[in-house]
Amino acid sequence: MSLFSNPFDPGSRLACGCGRHASRAEHERAARTAAPDATLAHAADNAVENAVMRALFPQDALRRRFLRAVGSGTAMAAVAALFPLAAAKEAFAQSTGPLEKRKLKVGFIPITCATPIIMAHPMGFYGKQGLDVEVVKTAGWALIRDKAMSGEYDAAHMLSPMPLAISLGAGASRPQPWTMPAVENINGQAITLAMKHKNRRDPKDWKGFKFAVPFDYSMHNYLLRYYLAEHGIDPDTDVQIRSVPPPEMVANLRADNIDGFLAPDPVNQRAVYDGVGFIHTLSKAIWDGHPCCAFSASREFVTSQPNTYQALLKAIIEATAYARAPAHRKEIASAIATPNYLNQPVTVVEQVLTGTYADGLGNVLSAPERIDFDPMPWGSFAVWILTQMKRWGQIKGEVDYQKVANEVFLATDALRLMREAGLTPPAESAKTFSVMGKPFDASQPEAYLASFKIRRT
Repeated sequence: MSLFSNPFDPGSRLACGCGRHASRAEHERAARTAAPDATLAHAADNAVENAVMRALFPQDALRRRFLRAVGSGTAMAAVAALFPLAAAKEAFAQSTGPLEKRKLKVGFIPITCATPIIMAHPMGFYGKQGLDVEVVKTAGWALIRDKAMSGEYDAAHMLSPMPLAISLGAGASRPQPWTMPAVENINGQAITLAMKHKNRRDPKDWKGFKFAVPFDYSMHNYLLRYYLAEHGIDPDTDVQIRSVPPPEMVANLRADNIDGFLAPDPVNQRAVYDGVGFIHTLSKAIWDGHPCCAFSASREFVTSQPNTYQALLKAIIEATAYARAPAHRKEIASAIATPNYLNQPVTVVEQVLTGTYADGLGNVLSAPERIDFDPMPWGSFAVWILTQMKRWGQIKGEVDYQKVANEVFLATDALRLMREAGLTPPAESAKTFSVMGKPFDASQPEAYLASFKIRRT
């Protein structure tokens, strides 16, 4: 009997201490070989349900006869009417044992997308959870991926498409089950062009341009490609798109190696600050509320060190809740602008986080949601990303979009910890959105993919 089997299944036997196995030996075997794709929340829920069913039906044969007679759905409703299952599950989920590991390494790229992961260090959010976290500044995304996959980092700041790519083996030496329990930021990117192009604002005039994005598996790459294609520019034949680490983008723009980039901040604002570029458009104008970066960890870390994982995720979600308040943004800017984190002038980081900024063309603009912080890892976000990975030939063949989304984007953990952090979890079960005015239906990914004239599939 699997460790994660259903106690409302009349065919299961509840004969061990946890109520799921025929013997203690079978229980221990199941614990050692638990299905890797079963989430911790699912396991915890089953533990509560099993305990309740054992209390109500001390004789397992009676439980099984009852289930066969009324069906599992009716049985669950009846039990819930007698016992507050939801409250019990919530209480059980909030209880954790001792941390399996206190000293952790978390890799990050020095950009404002990593704000919750970075600020949790100087502002004490990790320490509050009993963790001693070293946040490690890293040169580029390929290095982040490789160090995380090798176990050198316990967890990492990643671009939101990266956990999907790693799980599918796209762009990596081998597939490895990976998770994304929380989005780090929404919005927070921009298309920036070299000053020499200030009179070439129409994307239809950009044929021959050389653009930079931070990584092939990034929202920046997909949003730039989407934006270009919607203006009739084929991103693979009409322009060049190359991967450049964010800390090197402004230097490449200054050296005239590239004409522009779709980059994370504070790169865009630093180009304006240095007088080498102007902000053509914020990414929120392409897709308002889009995810960008994420907190990520291997499935092995999540399942083998559950208490440490929960403490780390809680620290980051609490930091996210703090960062979401506009009143805290200047304080956060001062904390993360320092050389060991972003290594940027405070005024550059403030302009990004507050949304009051110079655009490089003589204007001071206000966009309070230029960057925001919302940890919810919506499954529909993952499905959209997968459609774009397939659109541009990064993944091929049949894709089980919903299965991959559910296994990688761990929404259940985020919802519970959002409540604890004082955030209001979403009431709906699905997130709908539009990209450049085109609605996305996560239940019809292949139809969405087929609707694009410019694509590689």
